[in-house]
Amino acid sequence: MNIAVVGLSHKTAPVEVREKLSIPEPQTESAIAHLMNYPHIHEVAVLSTCNRLEIYIVSNETTQGIHEVTQFLSEHSKLPVISLRQHLFILLHHDAINHIMRVAAGLDSLVLGEGQILAQVKNTHRLGQQFNGIKTILNRLFKQALTTGKRVRTETSIGTGAVSISSAAVELAQIKVENLAPYRITIIGAGKMSRLLVQHLISKGASQINIVNRSRGSAEELAKLFPDQPLQIYLVPEMMKVVANSDIVFTSTSATEPILDRHNLEPILPPHHQLMLFDISVPRNVDANVNELANVHAFNVDDLKAVVAQNYESRRKMAQEAEKILDEEVESFDVWWRSLETVSTISSLRNKIETIREQELEKALSRLGSEFGEKHQEIIEALTRGIVNKILHDPMVQLRSQQDVEARRRCMHTLEMLFNLHGEKQVI
Repeated sequence: MNIAVVGLSHKTAPVEVREKLSIPEPQTESAIAHLMNYPHIHEVAVLSTCNRLEIYIVSNETTQGIHEVTQFLSEHSKLPVISLRQHLFILLHHDAINHIMRVAAGLDSLVLGEGQILAQVKNTHRLGQQFNGIKTILNRLFKQALTTGKRVRTETSIGTGAVSISSAAVELAQIKVENLAPYRITIIGAGKMSRLLVQHLISKGASQINIVNRSRGSAEELAKLFPDQPLQIYLVPEMMKVVANSDIVFTSTSATEPILDRHNLEPILPPHHQLMLFDISVPRNVDANVNELANVHAFNVDDLKAVVAQNYESRRKMAQEAEKILDEEVESFDVWWRSLETVSTISSLRNKIETIREQELEKALSRLGSEFGEKHQEIIEALTRGIVNKILHDPMVQLRSQQDVEARRRCMHTLEMLFNLHGEKQVI
């Protein structure tokens, strides 16, 4: 079995391609079921965020497994494989292991060190287990990745300061207008990214903030987090009226189609009224055709790269601190991975010794006769089990701990030959 990852990210594909491959959480179950139906995919996990879609697989035929994932992505996105392939990256085994560790640590994010990705990796792990895509190998890999992400954030300073897509969007808005205080600002959506938007807007001096959301309850929960800053709450039916009275609009919803476009903006905007739209959603909430309107200026997640670049150098130095942690966690996973090779030999050895123990115990008890009490039988049973466990303990520990591949295989071969295990070896 080998691990591979097939995916794309903000580094390899523009937002108009990423949004076509996005797999929203409600579609995760069907995506995993579809992928698990392929003959060469034995485990699968789907990581889908605004800046990446990555599919991790375990396969005994890696080339075939990668082909099956690529075929799935083509069908899902309705993009032909030939045009999709130029945006995909493919990483095999050690590179795939190292990649998920870097992702969880925030070292592969658009905003270096961002914190949200760790929660997204955790959610990927949860959904993969829930929908039976993640089994033994990916379970261990994602647990190790989560440990890596937590260690990087607690043992280094990379996560300090404004490190999120939301904070970068607010920084970009501030660059465009300098002082946010006099501007009427609307946020469409009331999720976690919207909460971060409010937090960063307030810290930059914004004072006129509206929240537009499908449900009043979620918007009110958001408003309660900022008791010192009055947030005006509106529902979706009032959205266009609120947008028409705004100077800056941020969109952060889970909608799969644009909610703002030229056709619904043009009739409601007052003449000469300047409107800036900052869309941090993937799929996009704002259609590209709004840029056809002379008084509208729209920005999406790909426009944040210039803002992020300003702080990149200082964060890059922090990221170097995290590399040692990554090396340690990758090595820890590799040790566990290498130990899997010994499982069938250990299982066969234990089964053979246990069969001998049971046979010899049965002979001994039959010779002792029926007058030999049940209590005494239990004592002898425990005695023989204890002897077997103690005899097997050292060989098993030594076999698992061999880190040199060839040395470990020589040990396995010796055990199999000495105990004649070849006919009894278990398939794992």
